[in-house]
Amino acid sequence: MKSNKSISLNLKTLIYLLVFSITILIFLAFSFNLFFKVSYEHHQEKKIKTLATSLIDYSHLEIITKLEQIVFENSVCANYVTSTATYRYNTLMVGCNLNQNSQIYELENTMIKSSKAINYIKLVDDTNNSKALLSGIKVANGYIFLYSPLEDVNSTSLFNGSLIFLTIGFIIISCLVSYFLSFKITKPITNITKQAKSLGEGKYNLELPSSGIKEIDELSNTLKHVGTDLSKIDELRRDLMANVSHDLKTPLTMIKAYAEMIKDISYKDKDKMTKDLDVIISETDRLTILVNDILELSKMQNEASKLKLEKFDLVELIQEIITKYEILKITENYQFILDLPSKALIKADKNKLAQVIYNLINNAINYTGDDKLVYVTLKKTKKEYILSIKDTGKGIDKEEIPYIWDKYYKKSKKHQRNVISTGLGLSIVKEILTKHHFDYGVESQKNKGTTFYFKIKI
Repeated sequence: MKSNKSISLNLKTLIYLLVFSITILIFLAFSFNLFFKVSYEHHQEKKIKTLATSLIDYSHLEIITKLEQIVFENSVCANYVTSTATYRYNTLMVGCNLNQNSQIYELENTMIKSSKAINYIKLVDDTNNSKALLSGIKVANGYIFLYSPLEDVNSTSLFNGSLIFLTIGFIIISCLVSYFLSFKITKPITNITKQAKSLGEGKYNLELPSSGIKEIDELSNTLKHVGTDLSKIDELRRDLMANVSHDLKTPLTMIKAYAEMIKDISYKDKDKMTKDLDVIISETDRLTILVNDILELSKMQNEASKLKLEKFDLVELIQEIITKYEILKITENYQFILDLPSKALIKADKNKLAQVIYNLINNAINYTGDDKLVYVTLKKTKKEYILSIKDTGKGIDKEEIPYIWDKYYKKSKKHQRNVISTGLGLSIVKEILTKHHFDYGVESQKNKGTTFYFKIKI
């Protein structure tokens, strides 16, 4: 098995910065050896040509008096050749071969015979691995020959010797700078890591100060949002467990109580036993609805439940559903006010849309006013059908409306009717309508009732 050895971000950043610094130093050293001589040669050529151009108009007296100073200041050596004498300047300069090479005399003669006012010849000595530029300038009383080495041997050696000490110093400075930068960069990230670990411990209130680095601040803000969302999810989880436990406990308690009553008391009285069994069956149905709602919501949220789209008449579906509430009309005097067209052909998942209508009607029954009225209206526009289900209850507070679609969210006030409810109805409605891409919403007025609606495109 491969061992996963990891190092801290701080150390890794430090190593990367050091490697980068050393790489730059190596590159500079090679670049010097490669480009310095070329650059120096170009500089010397430019300097000697400028100097030659300036000497061409000098008189004999000016050359005699000024040439020594000129060649010394420009680090060149020179011969001033007239018909009567030869004047030598700075010939003891290191690198000057003006009077030590027979080739020089030949080149001087060649340049004297040339008709040009200024001539330049580059000299290459393979023996000494050196280069020089020889310039011949025709002046009034003769010729000036300037000799300029194209390699500053002393400077190059000095630089190469100093480069070692510069490298050591630069590495030390790089270590210090790299450590500071790595600490500066990694400190906020390390802080984020510690805070992220605290999320796993259930500490959702994160304290992440601004680092001044855009990407890290964005990560901090994202982590804060995650903490806030996890806090809400944890609260919903606790509420869900409490509500599920309560909804399971109540029917189970009833089932056990009535079963014991049948066993001990009502088994002798057939009518009483039948009523007790009806209660057990009713509570079993309550458990079945709860479990089915939880499973249905879980399947839809995990995308395990796929839509089976088909064409059908929505009006016919609504009428079929309403007929199943006849028992409430008879026993509890509920009234269902329908406002429907003769026909409304749509394409959707019929079973799931029926579940939406059931849940919305159950919700309306649960919260409607003392008049026990439930309004079911289907309107047609040019582009869509709008199905709305309205109750006449006390309405929903504005601050509660954004949360009514959450799992197990219930108003603080108890239901007006004793209707079976799991607290998951509107969550299921939301999931089904979202899967269909149907727009949906709710409108509510205090003490005037609440209307839930959704829109189906034609």
